[in-house]
Amino acid sequence: MTPLDTAPIVPGSGGDPFLIVLLLVPVVGALVMYPLRANTGLAKAVAMATALLELVLVVVAWALYSIPAAQAGARFQLEFSMSWIPAFGTHIAFGVDGIALALIGLTAFLVPGLMLFAWAEKLPEGRSAAGYFALLLATQATLVGVFAATDVFLFYVFFEAMLVPMYFLIGRFGGPRRQYAAVKFFLYSLLGGLIMLASLIGLFVVSEQQLGQGTFTWADLQAMASSVPESTQIWLFLGFFVAFAIKAPLVPFHTWLPDAGAEAPIVGAVLLVGVLDKVGTYGFLRYLLPLFPQASQTLAPLVLVLAVAGIVYAALLAVAQTDMGRFVAYTSVAHFGFIALGVFAFSSQAFAGATLYMVNHGLSTGMLFVMVGVLISRGGSRLIADYGGVAKLAPVMAGCLLLAGMSSLALPGTNSFVSEFLVLVGSFPNRPVFTVIATIGIIFAALYVLWFYQRTMQGPVRGTAVMAALERGGAGGPGSMIDPAVAAQRKGSGFPDLTGREIGVLVPLIVAIVVLGFYPGPVLDLINPSVTATMTELGLPDPVVAGGIAR
Repeated sequence: MTPLDTAPIVPGSGGDPFLIVLLLVPVVGALVMYPLRANTGLAKAVAMATALLELVLVVVAWALYSIPAAQAGARFQLEFSMSWIPAFGTHIAFGVDGIALALIGLTAFLVPGLMLFAWAEKLPEGRSAAGYFALLLATQATLVGVFAATDVFLFYVFFEAMLVPMYFLIGRFGGPRRQYAAVKFFLYSLLGGLIMLASLIGLFVVSEQQLGQGTFTWADLQAMASSVPESTQIWLFLGFFVAFAIKAPLVPFHTWLPDAGAEAPIVGAVLLVGVLDKVGTYGFLRYLLPLFPQASQTLAPLVLVLAVAGIVYAALLAVAQTDMGRFVAYTSVAHFGFIALGVFAFSSQAFAGATLYMVNHGLSTGMLFVMVGVLISRGGSRLIADYGGVAKLAPVMAGCLLLAGMSSLALPGTNSFVSEFLVLVGSFPNRPVFTVIATIGIIFAALYVLWFYQRTMQGPVRGTAVMAALERGGAGGPGSMIDPAVAAQRKGSGFPDLTGREIGVLVPLIVAIVVLGFYPGPVLDLINPSVTATMTELGLPDPVVAGGIAR
């Protein structure tokens, strides 16, 4: 493997197989689960070993990725290409830039922790742990394919394929309304994918006209982008945009997410909101801007209206939620508005902030969902009103939830602050009005996070879920009422603090949140060359180029 070699890969000539291995490891791990379904312990061990191996391989890929080569103009590294369907100009083509590698790294970082969290999870009757863990690995494989594909048709195949394991994760292992949520998620995403397919076909026809031979190779399509008429670009842009806006999701395409986020099992919700939804915002950067530069500039005001509307609207809805899963889902809709603002602000700082926001949001939202899962495992209820005063019973749990909340509202010293700051600073020169409106979302974020924390963690011990848990812990017989003052003195009785396994899940997330809050440089160094390349492909001057990209 030679990441310093920047020579282009000739279609059909092969290349570095490393990304193929990265894709196949979770696929093989998922397939191995089937014959192990009768041996739960072995199936879990194999799944965890597969996830850890994938994490090691991603670390190796990160080490092989050459930042100097990227700065010198190597758009993709670790490239592999072979002919797939010659008549349609499609290839099995993979390659990563800094943006794709950061998101693949986020996925690999989260999956082992999610498996550890689900290790002792009680599954619905008739469902096997082997199937559960296999779906997690299958989802991870499709995400690697989505982020690493450099053939647009191959990207579309993975874009649609990743719906399948997530559909079954929600539909087979989710909450009481899991079937409704799974179907809604699938139909919304499938509709977006079909609209994108129409634009994909149109893009192939345009490439025939422009190049004399139809192709789906990203590099060839980007090279011809500036010569495509703006009117044609707009139609093609809209097809891709609808699919990505549903996936992200942006208001008003967001209505599937609260249902899916609330009904999915916790590990599925983390992957769905923390990583899978990033495919939408990743598509903005990888496909919309480089392939349709004129259309992106023309339609940017429309996208920005949706972005800032989502920031304010979703924040207001988050305050009104009674279900913890829906609460976290609505906070994520607001965060995606910030990411879209950064993408369509057309500056290197905003691009870098938006990309870093994708990574940081996956960490903070992942930790929030894990804390929600911990609460539900104690109290058996998803309703916010069923909890209160938990900090008196489980102070470590309360501290972890507070950190997750502070990261979500982008408190200085946490990871999200850096990305949100870069988005706002980078967006203001080009989009001052939209940036000022977006800052209102920061105020609302403080409101809904503190409201949620106050209701569940502070005050006297109260709430039906907390009281029921304390009764189960031996405070009284069936139906007996517990005096809140007495319960407060009975720290941990029936409502235990974090277990060692749960702490093992949370520690890597806490470390990442704190370290990236004070030292985001390594991730920014990885993504900055790709950010600069995207600015060049867009063909616009950088309003902050004099100051460089902040580190």
